[in-house]
Amino acid sequence: MAPRVLVSDELSETAVQIFRDRGVEVDFEPQLGKDKDRLLEVIGKYDGLAIRSATKVTEKIIEGAANLKVVGRAGIGVDNVDIPAASRRGIIVMNTPFGNSITTAEHAIALMFAVARQLPAADTSTQAGKWEKSKFMGVEITGKTLGVIGAGNIGSIVCARAIGLKMHVVAYDPFLSKERAEEMGVTKVELDELFARADFITLHVPMTDKTRGILNKEALAKTKPGVRIINCARGGLVDEAALAEAIKSGHVAGAAFDVFEVEPAKESPLFGLPNVVCTPHLGASTTEAQENVALQVAEQMADYLVKGAVSNAINMPSITAEEAPILKPFIRLADVLGAFVGQVTEEPIKEIEILFDGVTANMNTRALTSAVLAGLIRPQVADVNMVSAPIMIKEKGIVLSEVKRDKTGVFDGYIKLTVTTESMTRSVAGTVFSDGKPRFIQIKGINLDADVGSHMIYITNTDVPGMIGFIGTTLGSAGVNIANFQLGRDKQGGDAIALLYVDGEVEDGVLAQLTAHHAIRQAKLLTFNID
Repeated sequence: MAPRVLVSDELSETAVQIFRDRGVEVDFEPQLGKDKDRLLEVIGKYDGLAIRSATKVTEKIIEGAANLKVVGRAGIGVDNVDIPAASRRGIIVMNTPFGNSITTAEHAIALMFAVARQLPAADTSTQAGKWEKSKFMGVEITGKTLGVIGAGNIGSIVCARAIGLKMHVVAYDPFLSKERAEEMGVTKVELDELFARADFITLHVPMTDKTRGILNKEALAKTKPGVRIINCARGGLVDEAALAEAIKSGHVAGAAFDVFEVEPAKESPLFGLPNVVCTPHLGASTTEAQENVALQVAEQMADYLVKGAVSNAINMPSITAEEAPILKPFIRLADVLGAFVGQVTEEPIKEIEILFDGVTANMNTRALTSAVLAGLIRPQVADVNMVSAPIMIKEKGIVLSEVKRDKTGVFDGYIKLTVTTESMTRSVAGTVFSDGKPRFIQIKGINLDADVGSHMIYITNTDVPGMIGFIGTTLGSAGVNIANFQLGRDKQGGDAIALLYVDGEVEDGVLAQLTAHHAIRQAKLLTFNID
């Protein structure tokens, strides 16, 4: 059955056609997003939901979305989506962070010009029949220093445009390397130095606990007298009340804001102040940008629903369309390893370590880790997936670590999962052979080579003679057919394991017959999803 998508906000017909061209059924109802009751009634029928800003994907909507796998936001901001609720339900939330980058950067530059030359006020005055030429004395851009807070996708475009305007650019970004700064032609500085040097400051960072109020009263006091501040990023990055006071005192010469602490902005401490330019969140409002993000979200959602490719997800590691077929068998392996440990471990897990050896270390390990965790939790939570599993592990306070290393053994690459509980440590390792099928290669430090089947009996025992005969006879008498049988031990007479691939379910009574043997400590039926 073809996946089905609901478009509940305005998207172009070209974007809607992308879904259809890629084999996705689509219902285009651009006014539905404004009717939350009607949306709740129908959302259960859809695998995907494509939105802009009008549709509010609340926890209640998510609870009613029994089949929903992905929400795609045409734009950057996902404030209208309850991401924690979506993550708990295993729903991927995507946005389109690059479709409106140029448009937003251009708007920041336009606002910088507007506040430098007091253009809105001059326009209003002139159209009112006044000729107040001497009132609107501006400043030049050329030769001035622009301080860019956040030199990511949009910020880097602003830097390039400013350099083209013959400005000096200093940038603050904890993730900006010295080499990248040199490549961009900007000077990397700390925040206090940016405040001291910048004639104009423009913000291009997301809203986080660390960036909220990054320009507060204390920070504004450190800025250069006569500075002008532009914010096209997120409301709340700047303390509007503190900025208003700084403008009134004359310390700040002007400001240009496209975003506000409360939107729609019906009032703000900045409104009505001299040389303050305000626009109603127009950063992405160009014909080109709106079309670009619509096309991008349709492509991203279709790629995920049809091919399993994940791009620009807020709550899930990205998997490109090119790497998806290569990664798929290793994701299956990762899930199997997690499922093995999840089924044989009955104590609460305190620590998880995932080792990626050889070629697996160079793969998308974030996706592989998510698959391991999903398999690990599934025996307790049936509907967990790669989106919700990391959230659950974090909520449980389990310590998670990844280790990557070059090839160390005979296999080109393998994954090893080790978990620690209050009283024990358990490990299992596996790889993928050329046939694309997962294989167990080590359990409890004991080497073996075992196919993975839908139903498997795992036995731990002391190494004694006659064990193969006893297991085979017991299962044969119970009508259980063995497809594959693998044994391993750490030393003669020591700890041993048996892993049997059987054709179907095995009754508890048969497992009890196995554990009746004096040398067998455990016999457990395990199930795996290997489709």
